[in-house]
Amino acid sequence: MSGYKVKDIKMAEDGEKHIYWAERHMPVLGMVKDRFKEEKPLNGLRIAACLHVTKETAVLIKTLLEGGAVVSLAAANPLSTQDHVAAALAAIGVHIFAWKGESAEEYYENIDKALSIEPDIVLDDGGDLNVRVHVNRSELANKILGGCEETTTGVIRALALEKDGILKYPIIAVNEATTKSRFDNVYGTGQSTIDGIIRATNILFAGKTVVVAGYGRCGYGIAWKSRALGANVIVTEVDPVKALMAAMDGFRVLPMSEACKIGDIFITATGNKDVIRGEHILVMKDGAILANAGHFNVEISVNDLNKLAVDKRRLRPHVDEYILENGRRVYLLAEGRVVNLVAAEGHPSEVMDMSFSNQALCVEYIAKNHEKLGVGVHKVPVEVDMMVAKLKLATMGIVIDKLSEEQKKYLKSWSIGT
Repeated sequence: MSGYKVKDIKMAEDGEKHIYWAERHMPVLGMVKDRFKEEKPLNGLRIAACLHVTKETAVLIKTLLEGGAVVSLAAANPLSTQDHVAAALAAIGVHIFAWKGESAEEYYENIDKALSIEPDIVLDDGGDLNVRVHVNRSELANKILGGCEETTTGVIRALALEKDGILKYPIIAVNEATTKSRFDNVYGTGQSTIDGIIRATNILFAGKTVVVAGYGRCGYGIAWKSRALGANVIVTEVDPVKALMAAMDGFRVLPMSEACKIGDIFITATGNKDVIRGEHILVMKDGAILANAGHFNVEISVNDLNKLAVDKRRLRPHVDEYILENGRRVYLLAEGRVVNLVAAEGHPSEVMDMSFSNQALCVEYIAKNHEKLGVGVHKVPVEVDMMVAKLKLATMGIVIDKLSEEQKKYLKSWSIGT
């Protein structure tokens, strides 16, 4: 395999500037890159990645290159690629096959092209690459030492592969690292989802009723950021514990069958399909806005929306107006795909600094310890998680307390009472 396929290689100079901006705001990954450059822990390894092609992803890819790896890259979503970034990566020798606006067929063809590098290690965001290996490219599985998965949806799919006895190599669930899920998922998704909605529509959140479907870490972040902008927030859930948490956090909790009648903006963040269906859409307010923050475009039933609409038109780059038989209009953002990456730039660099430092360090861990890792889905090593946290604090100029020897002894003792 050689070469690349991007929208326009002439966009590389602009992409380089955006990558530089991200690098300036990703100091932890910068430290990892400096060490990789000196030690070359990935020397000779081939890495195939299926990730959202953003300026932050470019900093990760450059870190892997500095570690001595050969890297190929495809997009993790047909609409999430930042074309100027893709061009910049192509210009420095990355085997990249990605552009914004891929068809479904092109999307999977590009994953196959990235896999033609015959990788030793794979990086995935959402599970499409790992599933592609196991179902369509099984001849590659025995060569793969291990992989990393970036997001909740992908971890769910990896666990399903393991449960069904299909999984052929170890996968580290990077999404489950504390320094990933409690920051990227909460603060990153919360801010970038609203950023995407505002960029697409320029609407005011203050005074609106925002319905957030799902109160996992992503939904939690979206709900709190929406409230901070002055919105009245309703949460819908199927998990009683998460619903209780939302209620005690001060949010109104309703089933979607009731929330659909009063919401102005609907944001799905569940990781499941058909969360908003035809029966909900039919009773929504005129002018309701639908946005998805989940990985795949299945949370809002676009099929139902198309069946119910008597007319459809694109009003703005990422806003489609659907006119229903009852005369009401609803607006679907980003074609129901992940709104923060389609209509905006994805998560801020500062939070991706931790997520992608985990990715890089887990790739190094696989390279050094793959013989010890059994086939299955593994947690991020605690030492990696803690290292990322300590480095991030240091870059922020924050100093914390340390336990004394007496305190350490006390925490391990059973004999000291009142």
